[in-house]
Amino acid sequence: MKVILVQKIESKTNSAILNTLIPCYNKPIKIPSGKKTSMQENKYLSLLAEKYETNDKVASELINLEAILNLPKGTELYISDIHAEYKAFNHIIRTGAGNIKEKIDTIFGDEDPEQMDRLAMLIAYPTDMLQRKPKDLEAANDWSSQTIHRLIKLLRFLGTKYSRSKVRKAVNEDFRYFTEELMLSLETNQSEKADYYQQIIKRLIELNQADKFIRSLCMTIQQLTVDHLHVVGDVFDRGAGADKVMDRLIQFHNVDFQWGNHDVLWMGAYAGNMASLATLLRIAVKYNYLYELETAYSLNLRPLFLFAEEHYELNSAFMPTARPDDDLLGVENQARLTKVHQALTVIQFKLEGQIIARRPEFEMGERNLLEKIDYKHKTINLNDKDYPLENTCFQTVSQYHPNELTESEAYVMAAILSSLQKSEKFQRHMQFLVEKGSAYLVYNRHLLYHGCIPLKKDGTFLSMSIGGTLYSGRALLDKFEEHIRRGIRHTEIYDDYSTDLMWYAWAGKCSPLFGRSSMTTFERYFISDKTTHKEGENPYFAYREKPEIMDMILAEFGLNDSQSVVINGHTPVKVASGESPIKANGKLMVIDGGMSKAYQKTTGIAGYSLLNDSYGFKIVTHAPFTSIEEILAKGKGNESLKYFLEEKPKRRLIKDTTIGDKLRADIVDLTDLMAYMP
Repeated sequence: MKVILVQKIESKTNSAILNTLIPCYNKPIKIPSGKKTSMQENKYLSLLAEKYETNDKVASELINLEAILNLPKGTELYISDIHAEYKAFNHIIRTGAGNIKEKIDTIFGDEDPEQMDRLAMLIAYPTDMLQRKPKDLEAANDWSSQTIHRLIKLLRFLGTKYSRSKVRKAVNEDFRYFTEELMLSLETNQSEKADYYQQIIKRLIELNQADKFIRSLCMTIQQLTVDHLHVVGDVFDRGAGADKVMDRLIQFHNVDFQWGNHDVLWMGAYAGNMASLATLLRIAVKYNYLYELETAYSLNLRPLFLFAEEHYELNSAFMPTARPDDDLLGVENQARLTKVHQALTVIQFKLEGQIIARRPEFEMGERNLLEKIDYKHKTINLNDKDYPLENTCFQTVSQYHPNELTESEAYVMAAILSSLQKSEKFQRHMQFLVEKGSAYLVYNRHLLYHGCIPLKKDGTFLSMSIGGTLYSGRALLDKFEEHIRRGIRHTEIYDDYSTDLMWYAWAGKCSPLFGRSSMTTFERYFISDKTTHKEGENPYFAYREKPEIMDMILAEFGLNDSQSVVINGHTPVKVASGESPIKANGKLMVIDGGMSKAYQKTTGIAGYSLLNDSYGFKIVTHAPFTSIEEILAKGKGNESLKYFLEEKPKRRLIKDTTIGDKLRADIVDLTDLMAYMP
């Protein structure tokens, strides 16, 4: 749901309760004499009365909601730019970005550090670590008993910031009774029940249920360690595991998503934009995961391979990038992929040229590059200068109609699009992005977006004409989101304005998801002069160092709280060059995940994630992920935590959050209901 709409709903009556009343009955309630209500209000109160039939039930719910407001807020994890690096992403989720280890150190600070490292790894990878427990039966039983005690103690510690009901729901149903009883033993410290509690553990071990119980406790701890996950864009491209990342996100208990330019590229392909489809396929073959993509989403790529084999020759400039975990599948497949790479590149530029030609309002005429080529002399004119072209593969390009697809190219793209849109798995992933995603999010007094808020050179908001009306700032992001959702709703229409704008969100100079003046893919393939490869940044990226600019942006989104911050992804933080992820005196935090190996030479690390618990923000630095096997053998994770922003933070409670705003609205409704009930 779109953030601005959420805010409007939250300011009204109790929509959550209304949604639970299915079916809804129009049973009138007695209105006290002298109290006037509208028909709509009367109907709403009638619906509430069906849920809360007596004053006692209303009072009970009021007490519950008011109590919840005074609990500490849950821990939020912010992560961005995953780029299909599933194993690295999954490690961060399993470890709570190092938060689990921090909690262990807090509780068991006096115990052996190596054992505590292994406990943290057990919680993150219970199945793998259980295989490493002692082989001797007596030693194994002692280990299980001690481990259960430690896990229960940790779970008890984590559960103190949640209602008992929420903790109960997080526990595996099969072990809920044992878990609650053992947690109660720590809570009450009843020595007279010591034998009772010990017997539970003893019998779990004797009945070969200890491993299952330990695994259950570990999964519950994982869930309670991170209460809410924010993905600040770019799940897709450059890595082979995008489908696995999406499946993991769908399984996560509480998640939202701010679309990145790579995400909208895939959403555009699903909406029927052929240029977006050709681009994501080209990136897939460039980074050597086309076969994984084919398998994951059941794509029909046979026509593409046959076409490429027929029309293209070997071209070393189009050799796929080697992956550390792959040998490029041999010489024959290297040759095949090289030809496919060329075919997709040419198709992409043709389709982009078609969009640019039919959408002059995009003001991208300078990027209609196939029309700027002198095919006889193999040169291209850019900014009134001729450049020689290298590694050319334009044999399917007509110099008179360069952007027209050949009949074979059109057939290839139609076949791939059909199989993509019919893929049940791909449909599920795209619908999840629509349901959980938005162009930006205002949550807990903070602003989250992936790319940028486009600015002019003077630091004011940059406007873009959409449908003849100028939009800037928040309104620009709202308009992009409106068209993205419209394009997804009508996947049968391929060349409407909304679908074309989804491609513009990927590569347009006013796109808040892109933030650059141009995407120089063509230049990088065919022009050796590297001055043509530069992609000018929107002035936002220079101005984001200034606190007054970030205050202006926050105010644009209705955030005037001195504690409000912007959380931004998209651009890798060049740590090796001394760049900090904290900018504008703490008003902005850049958390490009940096998980893509393509960026790690530039960054020097594997990026950042961000934790926000009831005491404030913590930045998490990640080392490059190697393998699960290596981490398990080492016995500890690859992240380090650092506190920042507030030296003596005031603890935040649920009443200080977006959820708290909603609960207060519910309390107002229930209070009104009590006044109306007999």
